[in-house]
Amino acid sequence: MKEFRGILANLEKHIQLTPEERKTFVSQLHHVQLQKQEVLLEQAAFCDAIYFVNEGMLRAYSLAEDGKEHTVMFAISDWWITDVFAFVKEQKSAVNIEALVPSSVFRLSKSDYEHLLVQIPNLERFFRILMQNAYIREQRRSMENLSLPAKEKYEIFKTRYPEISKQLNQKQIASYLGITPEFLSMIRNNP
Repeated sequence: MKEFRGILANLEKHIQLTPEERKTFVSQLHHVQLQKQEVLLEQAAFCDAIYFVNEGMLRAYSLAEDGKEHTVMFAISDWWITDVFAFVKEQKSAVNIEALVPSSVFRLSKSDYEHLLVQIPNLERFFRILMQNAYIREQRRSMENLSLPAKEKYEIFKTRYPEISKQLNQKQIASYLGITPEFLSMIRNNP
């Protein structure tokens, strides 16, 4: 159970599980080790799992027809990641999810997820909270993207995600903010 300490602690921020429920939950997890730039989920592939980042950092992004990348989110240790819409609706993913550094994740398949929600009703509360928090984060980000200038969005990003911002290159941050790397460079050079 030692290797599952992180994910169990993540669950127990919101719910309490019995020792038997913990065993049942971890028995449905599949460990995935990723190399840097390895793709965990491909855009247009069927999204049939949700992932917990045990170690490392991942990025979810879409690739436009012109080859331009649009970063949707990052996920570091102790965070969950998937294409939520595709996962819930059992559809093809609108994003790629790749490892930005060597990473370790736990994969929970959609079928195992559904089975666990019935078997351990408390998990329904946990995943409801997880989805609510994801919705709040995305709504806040959408509002900021619509109403704030790029410099403010960059400052908010650095403040909100200091751990992440230090590990990313300029192109990745610019892709998340919806600006060009050159414009981000101008923002950084004009405090």
